[in-house]
Amino acid sequence: MSTNRKWIRKKWGLSVIMMAGIGIGCANSRSDVSYLGDPNISYYRGHATEIDYPAVDEPLAPEVVSSGPPVTVRDKENLPIRDITLQHAVQTSLMNSQIIRSAGTFLSTGNALYTNPNNISSVYDPAIQESGVLFGGRGVEAALSAFDAQFQTSMIWGRDEQAQNNTAFGGGLGAGAALTQETGAFSSSLSKSFGHGGSISLNHNVNYRGTNAPSLFPSVYTGNLQLQYQLPLLAGAGTEFTRIAGPIGQSFGGISGVSQGVVIARINNDITLANFETSVRNLVKDVEDAYWDLYLAYQLFDVATQAKNSTDELREYINLRVEGGAREFTRADLHQAEDQYYAAETAVTNARSSIYELEIRLRRLMGLPVNDGEILRPQESPVSVELIADWYGSLTEALTQRVELRQQKWNIKSLQLQLRASESLTRPRLDFVGGYQVNGFGDDLLGYNDPALGNYYQTVTDGDYTGWNLGLQMRWDIGFRSAKAQVQNYELRLAKAQKVLQEQEEEISHELAVAFQDLARAYQATELSYNRMNAVGEEIYYRRLRNLEVDPADLLLRAIIRKGEAQNAYYQNLVGYNKAITTFQLRKGALLRTHGVMLEEGGWDPAAYEDAKFNSDARLHAKPAKRTVQEPEAFAGNAPFGGVYFANQEELAPASDPLNAAPMPVPPTEMIPTETVPMQPVPMDTAPMDAVPTKAVKEPKPVDPGDLPAKPIPQVEAAPVQNRNVPKPMPKPMPKPMPKQNKPAPVPPAENVETSSTDIFGKGFIQQIGDVGGTANP
Repeated sequence: MSTNRKWIRKKWGLSVIMMAGIGIGCANSRSDVSYLGDPNISYYRGHATEIDYPAVDEPLAPEVVSSGPPVTVRDKENLPIRDITLQHAVQTSLMNSQIIRSAGTFLSTGNALYTNPNNISSVYDPAIQESGVLFGGRGVEAALSAFDAQFQTSMIWGRDEQAQNNTAFGGGLGAGAALTQETGAFSSSLSKSFGHGGSISLNHNVNYRGTNAPSLFPSVYTGNLQLQYQLPLLAGAGTEFTRIAGPIGQSFGGISGVSQGVVIARINNDITLANFETSVRNLVKDVEDAYWDLYLAYQLFDVATQAKNSTDELREYINLRVEGGAREFTRADLHQAEDQYYAAETAVTNARSSIYELEIRLRRLMGLPVNDGEILRPQESPVSVELIADWYGSLTEALTQRVELRQQKWNIKSLQLQLRASESLTRPRLDFVGGYQVNGFGDDLLGYNDPALGNYYQTVTDGDYTGWNLGLQMRWDIGFRSAKAQVQNYELRLAKAQKVLQEQEEEISHELAVAFQDLARAYQATELSYNRMNAVGEEIYYRRLRNLEVDPADLLLRAIIRKGEAQNAYYQNLVGYNKAITTFQLRKGALLRTHGVMLEEGGWDPAAYEDAKFNSDARLHAKPAKRTVQEPEAFAGNAPFGGVYFANQEELAPASDPLNAAPMPVPPTEMIPTETVPMQPVPMDTAPMDAVPTKAVKEPKPVDPGDLPAKPIPQVEAAPVQNRNVPKPMPKPMPKPMPKQNKPAPVPPAENVETSSTDIFGKGFIQQIGDVGGTANP
C-alpha cells in the first residue's frame, strides 16, 4: 500500500507541474496585446504584388550593341553601298542562324520567338533530341544505355543486444542473460541485358554473424557466388521487340509503352532532322524573296526618280512659257504640272523609305546588325528567260524529295514498328529462368591452412557446397484488355498516318500545279509588261517630237505617269517571275539543292573515328557469308523506297480542241527583258550617270536536270487537259501579241537622263530603260 501511495503522489505532482506550465504559457500569450493607431499593410501589399526579375546577367548580342541607329529618309549622310550576291546572302543567313528565323513572324505580336521560344527551330534541336533521356524523347544513347552493364554493391554493419526471458529461446543462454549479435552484410551484383531480351546477372553475397550464444564458431561467414539467367519466350521475346520497345524487364507498362527502343529513338532523330531541314528550306526561301524584294525597291525608286525629273522638267517649261506670256498655256496647266511633280516627289520619298525597310528585313534574316555603316544592294539581276518545266518529272521529284513526305513516312514507320511490338504483348509473359550458385561457410573470411570450414573463400573455391535452379515463370493477364487496347490504338494511329500521307501527296500535287501555272503566268505577265513599257516609251518619244502647242501638256503628263506605272508593273512582274521560280523549286523539293545547301552533322569524338576504322578494316578483310538472312528487316535506306508510276499518258492526252488548234506564236526572244549590268560601287559625289546600254546575259538561273533547258523555243503548246470529262470552254478568238521590233534598246533623250538616285545609291545599278524606243525613227 505504501508503494501505491508513493506512485499516486508522484502522479499528482507531475500533473500539477504540467498545469502550471500550461498556465504560464497562457499568461505569456500575445493575444491580449494591442497597439495604438491603424495597421499599415502597404509594405506587405507592395512586396506581394511587385514584379521580380530573374538573377540572370547574360551578355548582349554583338549585333545589338554594335549597331547604329536605323537609316531614315531624314538622314542626309550618304552611306557607302555594299553590293551582295544572292549566294552570299543565303550563305551569311545560314552561318548566322543558330536560331532559325522566319520572315512571316516579323513585326507580329504572336511571334513564336517570344510566345513559344522552346519550340523555335535551331541548330541545337538534333543534338537535344540525340541526348534526350526522358520517356517519349529518348535519344539513341539513352536507348542504348538499357544494355549497359550495371554494377551494384552494399556493405552494412550492425550490433544488437537483447535480454533473454528464458533459456529455451535464449540460444543456450540463461534467463535474464543478454544475447549479443554482431552482423555484417556485403552484397554486389553485375547485370547486363542482351539484344534478344535476355538478361544475366552475377551476384556475390557475404554475411557475417558473431554471437555470444553457444555454437560451432562464435563468429561465422556465410554467403554464395550466384549466376542467374532469364530469357523471355512469348511476350517481349526476340531481337525485334527489344530494338523497338527496349528490354521488357525494364519497361513500366503504361508509362513507357513500346517506344523506348533504339530503333524508335533513331527514327525520332530523323524526324527532328526533317523538321530542321524544313526550317532551313523556309529560311532560304525567305532570304531569296527578301533579296528580290530589295531589288524591286531599288528599281521602283529609280522609276519614281525618273518620273519626278520628267514632271519637274515639264513644270519648268510650262512656267517659262506662262511667264513669257504664251497663250497656249494657262496657270491651270502650271498648277497641274506642279501637282504631278509633288505627287512624284512623294513617290520618291516612299520608295526610298521602302528601300531602307526592306534592307532591314534582309539584314534580319542574314543575322546582321540594324546599321553597320553600309547599305546593302542586290548585285544580281533577276532571270529574264523562260523556264519550261516538265510536269511529270517535277511531280515525281516532288513526291520523292519533299521533306514533309519523308517526315511523315518516318512517322508511319515508327507506328508500324510499335504496332508490331504491341502485338507481342498480347501473349502471356513466359520466361525461362535458370541459376547456379556456389555456397560458402567459414569461421574466417580469408586465411591459410585453416581446418575444415574455417575459411569462407576456401569453401567457395573448393565448390563442395553448390545449388542450382531451373524452370519457367509465367504471368497471364486474363483477357489482355490493356494490351489489346494498345494494339487497337496503334492500328488507328497508323491508319490515320497513312491517310495523312495520301492527303499530303495530293496536297503537294495541287501545290505544284499552282506553282506550275504561276510560273507560266508570271512569265507572260512580264513579257506583256515589257511590251507595254515599250509602247509608252514610244508614245512619249513621239509626243516630245511634236510641239506642245499642238498637243496639250495634259497628254504628256498622263503619258509620263503611265510610263512610270508601266515600268513599275514590269519590274514587279519580273521579280514576281523569279519568286515563282523559287516557289516552284520549293514545291518540287529542290530549293536547297538549287542553292547548294546540304545538311551534315558536326565532328565526332576522336575515339569514334578509331572505332570506325577498326570496323572498316574488319569488314574489308572478312569473307562474304553464304546464305545470309537479315533479321530483323531493314527499316531505312539511303534512297526513297518504292516508285512513282503514272497512268498511261496517252489516255490523259487532251482531245482536239479548237482553242488549242493553233498554238500562239511566241515573240522573238531577243526582246525579252535582259539582265542588268552588274553593279559597281561609286563615290557619292559622282556626276549624274549617262545612259547605260543594256547587255544581254545569256546564262540563265541554274535549273534542275529534270527541267528542260531554259532557252527560247519556237512555240509553246497549250496546256493539256488531263481529264476528258472536264468541260471545254467555248472557242474564242485569241488576241495576237503586240509585235516587237528586233532592235537594241535605244538611248533615252538627254533631258531624262538626270536623276537624283545617283546622289544616294550611286550609279551603275539601274538600267535607264524607261524611255525605250525614244530614239526610234518615225
